[in-house]
This record gives sequence, C-alpha cells and structure tokens, in this order.
Amino acid sequence: MKLSTSDSDGITVVALEGSVLGGPDATALNDLLHKLVEKKKKKLVLDLAEVHTMNSSGLTMLIGALTTVRNAGGHLAIAAASKKIESLLVITKLSTVFTLFPSVKKAVASFQE
Repeated sequence: MKLSTSDSDGITVVALEGSVLGGPDATALNDLLHKLVEKKKKKLVLDLAEVHTMNSSGLTMLIGALTTVRNAGGHLAIAAASKKIESLLVITKLSTVFTLFPSVKKAVASFQE
C-alpha cells in the first residue's frame, strides 16, 4: 500500500493506494495520522479511490485511524470507496460509524458547511 497526502482548502487528504491488508501498512498509516494531528491537522479525508482490496485487518486500520483522529478532537471522512469496499463497510455496519462520500471533492466540501 502507498500513502500520500495533499491539502485541499485546509483539509488534509490522505490517499491510500493498492491493497489495504494491515500489518506494516497499519503502522505506516497510524504513524502518519499521529504526525498530522500533532501538526494540528484535524480535518482529514481518507481517499480510497485507488484501493482495490481490503480485508478485516484493513478495516481495523480504518477504525484505528478514526479513533486516532477523534481522540485528537478531529474529524475523519472516507471518500471515493469502490462499490466493493463500500459494500464491505455496509455489511460490517461500519458505514454507520464512518462518514462516507462519493468523491474527495464532496468530502472536502462537507468540512466547509
């Protein structure tokens, strides 16, 4: 899995690419999010547009990300999940825990409201 960050209107977008399967990737995402919240970046969007595969460990990574950001007083949204990933979130009822958006643009706009 690859991670990259960008800023859009004061919102930090963290793009995940590849397979989200936990393990070392979980540590990398967790470390990145801790660095961002230490820099007072508290409005975050996880861009899942380029994520093709996710297992239960990947779901645990997302839950950990949400917990990290919320504990820092921030807000985390998920954007651009594929139909496959979105159905995984619905089946596991995690769609009720995360704020989901069809695109990064809509997720960023939600912070402006």
